[in-house]
Amino acid sequence: MTSFSELNLDPKVYQAILEAGYDTPTPIQEQAIPHALMAKDVLGIAQTGTGKTAAFTLPMITILAQGRARARMPRSLVLCPTRELAAQVAENFEIYGKYHKLTMALLIGGVSFKDQDKLIDRGVDVLIATPGRLLDHFERGKLMLTGIEIMVVDEADRMLDMGFIPDIERIFKLTPFTRQTLFFSATMPPEITRLTQEFLHNPVRIEVARQATTGENISQRVIEWKASSKEAADSEKRDLLRALIDAEGEKLTNAIVFCNRKSNVDIVAKSLSKHGYNAAPIHGDLDQKVRMRTLDAFRANELRILVASDVAARGLDIPIVSHVFNFDVPIHSEDYVHRIGRTGRAGRAGDALTLCLPHETKYLDKIEELIETKIDRTPPPADAVRVGRKPRPEPRGENNRRARRPRRDESRRNGSETEEARSVEAESAAAPATEQPPAAQKNEPKREQQAEQAAPKQNQRRRESGGGLRNSNAAQRNNGDGAPVKGLGDHMPAFMSIPLPKLKSTRTKSSDKTNNDEAAA
Repeated sequence: MTSFSELNLDPKVYQAILEAGYDTPTPIQEQAIPHALMAKDVLGIAQTGTGKTAAFTLPMITILAQGRARARMPRSLVLCPTRELAAQVAENFEIYGKYHKLTMALLIGGVSFKDQDKLIDRGVDVLIATPGRLLDHFERGKLMLTGIEIMVVDEADRMLDMGFIPDIERIFKLTPFTRQTLFFSATMPPEITRLTQEFLHNPVRIEVARQATTGENISQRVIEWKASSKEAADSEKRDLLRALIDAEGEKLTNAIVFCNRKSNVDIVAKSLSKHGYNAAPIHGDLDQKVRMRTLDAFRANELRILVASDVAARGLDIPIVSHVFNFDVPIHSEDYVHRIGRTGRAGRAGDALTLCLPHETKYLDKIEELIETKIDRTPPPADAVRVGRKPRPEPRGENNRRARRPRRDESRRNGSETEEARSVEAESAAAPATEQPPAAQKNEPKREQQAEQAAPKQNQRRRESGGGLRNSNAAQRNNGDGAPVKGLGDHMPAFMSIPLPKLKSTRTKSSDKTNNDEAAA
């Protein structure tokens, strides 16, 4: 097997490699470095975690060791899709170029323009940037790209996913035609292939593994699961995630949980923290300082579980990650390769578990078609077959407004009264007659006399209707089993027994005469 000493690297670079603890290059490094040192365009395709960053960092330092940068005219350019990946590339340059006096600038969002302008004004040998921030500096007149000797596009397919392809094409046109271009990615979609054919000159294609393959040392499992209801799916899914984490036991030293949406990242991280897990979120909407502080804590094993969006799936070099959980099945099949590539790095074993709901099966089928592998299905843990919130108990107590009371119609259909209705009737039977105001006492004899005259007819009606104060049609109604509908019985207020007076006709003589004339006509 080839050693770094056989790759014609600068002696100072080789010394820095040894001090970093490496001696043997990976396949992508072994094949790409010689061609890069010969100033050839390189198109490198390798699965994530195989050392692509060092494959272009080491030859760049060797080539740039001679020469000097001018103000606002960087000598080399490295484009990265995310801030985290750009910061990681900058760390690699610091590690392997510590014995060289190369200047470097990092142009990413979340950092003051003023500080970045100062670095550019001094002149930089290596410029590492995200496309958006780079073009911002260019449009402000603070940067010229006519002195670029080497241009690197890292994670090119991620550039495509994030919509950076128009910016990449524009940046290419701003750089000299004689530049050397290095393309590195884990996958190579047709759109990226078109881009390389347009801007690369007779590139050397290096493909150390089949496109979109996953590491053989990664154990992949799918937990197929169905929620009890649509409303409870989110909470039950979080419960299932916690059950899977607990089931791994001491085998799980640290883990990354990937979600499709940024909102889910915050919710899942908050849920894990609430249940006592050492977890924190990372996604594009967080402040850059917070994101870097979270990543540093995860690398230092101060944080056990990192809940992330796909911004953390591409190219981040976190050496030891024991588990990766796909809380959501990735919509884009290529993202699955990058996600699980965070574990099983540098020959270590890793575990990748994917939670799959019925509606996500179509995405899982596309993933298996891409990687040409059938992923093992594993049932959820025994204590997580039905995780989630228990149904709320029925409210109890007389003073609880939510307590369910049978409706009036239900009492009729069931042929019985509620306890409440019977208690009201009993209380009304035992209650003494209330005192009437003096104004009502004057008319009492007359009302009693009228009530006595109407009593025989009313009693007859009550007997026919079962004791209720209803008309003949209502008296014929029953609850379906022949039992009459119960009313107030004999406890009827006196005013309800007073007969209604007859209404006088409001028609005038003139109107009667008109009606007679019309009838005669």
